[in-house]
Amino acid sequence: MTDRPAQRTPNRQLAALIAEAGFSNAGLARRVDQLGLEHGLDLRYDKTSVTRWLRGQQPRGTTPALIAEVFTRRLGRRLTAQDLGLDSCAPVYAGLEFAATPEEAVDIVSGLWRKDSGSHAELRKIAFTPAGLVVPSRDWLIGKPDDRVAREPGPRVPQQGRPGAVRSPLPPGAAAAARARASAERAPGHRVTTGDIAALRSVGELFRTLDDRFGGGHARQALVRYLEHECEPMLRGSYGEQTGRRLFGAAADLTRLAGWTSYDIAAHGLAQRYFVQALRLAQAAGDRAYGSYVLVTMSRQAVYLGHGREAVQLTRVAQQGVGTGAPPVVQSLLHASEARAHAVLGEVRACTAALVRAERALEAARPGDEVPHWARFFDEGQLADEFAHCHRDLQQFRAAAQHAERALQLRAPAFARSRLFCRVVLATARLGLGELDQACALAAEAAGQAAEMRSARAVEYVKDFERRLEPYRDAAPVRGYREKVATLG
Repeated sequence: MTDRPAQRTPNRQLAALIAEAGFSNAGLARRVDQLGLEHGLDLRYDKTSVTRWLRGQQPRGTTPALIAEVFTRRLGRRLTAQDLGLDSCAPVYAGLEFAATPEEAVDIVSGLWRKDSGSHAELRKIAFTPAGLVVPSRDWLIGKPDDRVAREPGPRVPQQGRPGAVRSPLPPGAAAAARARASAERAPGHRVTTGDIAALRSVGELFRTLDDRFGGGHARQALVRYLEHECEPMLRGSYGEQTGRRLFGAAADLTRLAGWTSYDIAAHGLAQRYFVQALRLAQAAGDRAYGSYVLVTMSRQAVYLGHGREAVQLTRVAQQGVGTGAPPVVQSLLHASEARAHAVLGEVRACTAALVRAERALEAARPGDEVPHWARFFDEGQLADEFAHCHRDLQQFRAAAQHAERALQLRAPAFARSRLFCRVVLATARLGLGELDQACALAAEAAGQAAEMRSARAVEYVKDFERRLEPYRDAAPVRGYREKVATLG
C-alpha cells in the first residue's frame, strides 16, 4: 500500500506506545499484517514502513485503525488512531471490534448510530468482510462474561455531533410519551426505568412489523435515529445490575434489527457491523440464547452473499454457545439455519441431516413452552419455508415446490416479504419442473409485490428468477412475463 509523503514532525505518540508495548518495528509491522488477514486484507508492511510512520508519514485507508487495534489488544485499553498520532480512517474497519467492556461497546455502537443517522453515505457503501466474522464469533463463544454492567449516577459523557431534533417515528401516543421523557433522559444521571425498557421493546415490535410488511428501507433511518436519540441516552444513564442487563438486551435487539434492515437494502458492510455490535450487547445482557440468534442472523447474510463455509461455522458456534438447554423452537431455528448454509454449498447429506434435526426439534415443542419473543416467528410455516429454500438450492425442485406451497398456506399475510421470497422459490421450482406458465405467473405476482416494497433482497429474488428464465426467453409465457413486469416501472 502507498503512504503519503512524509511530514516534518516525528510521531512521538507512536514511539512512546511502541516502547510501552515492547514492540520492535518488525514486530509491529508483522502484527498489523496478521490483523489485516483476519479482515481479508493483504498487507505487506515491514520494519521500514514503521520507521516511516515514526518519521511522520501517515498510512492510508484502514491501516491507522488496524494499528490502533494492535495496541489495544497488547495494552488492554482502547486506543484510537488519534491516540497514536495518526489520521483517522474511513469507517471500513470500525465497528467490527468486539469490545472488551460494556462501556466500550456503548461507545462503538453509538458511534455507528450517529454516523448512520447523519450524512455519512460511505458508511452504507462499505464492503462485507467474510474474515471479519471470525474474531467476534470466537470472542463471543470463549470470552469471559461481563461481571458488571450497572452504572452509578454521575455526570454524563457529552454527546458529540448530535444533530437537532428529528421527527419521531412512533405513533402519536408513543411519540407524546417519548417527548415527555426527553428532558429526563438527557439530564445528567437519568435513572433508567422499567418503563424505558418496555418502550424500547415496543418500538422494536413496531419496526419489526414495518420491516416484515414493507421492507427494510421503509423505516430504517427512523430506527437508527431512535437508537441515537433515545437508546443511547439510556445506555449512558444510570441503572442497577438487573435493569442494566435488560437494557442491554433491548439495545441488542434494536441494533440487530438495524442490521437486518441494512442487510435488506444491500448495505452489507454496515449490516455486518451492526450484527457484531448486537452480539456484543447481547453478551453484556447475559443473554446467551439471543447471542445465538444474532449469529444465526449473521449466517443468513453470509448465505445470501454466497459465503456458505462461514455461514456453517456461525451456526455451529451458535449451537455450541447455547448448548442443549434452549427451547425446542430455538433448537429448530439453529438447525434449520445450518441446513441453509449446507444447501448453498451443495452438501446434500449434511443439509438433509440438519433439516431432520430441525424437524424433530420443532415436533418436540409443546403448547405452553416458554419461547423467547424473537423466536416466536419460527413455526411450521417458517420451517416449511426453510425446507423449500434448501431443496431449491440443491435443485430438488419437486420437494421445493411441495414445501413452498405449504409455507404459503401457513404463513400469515403480515409476513409479506417472506411470502414474496417463498413465492419466488415456488416459481423457481415450477420452472425447474418444466411448468413455465405457472412459474411465470407466480413470478409476475412476486414482481408486483416487490415493486411495492423498499427491499433490495425482494428485487434480487425476482432478478435471480429472471436469470433462470434466460434459456426460455423466446417462449410466449416469458414474453408475457416481461411485458407485465415492464408495466411496473
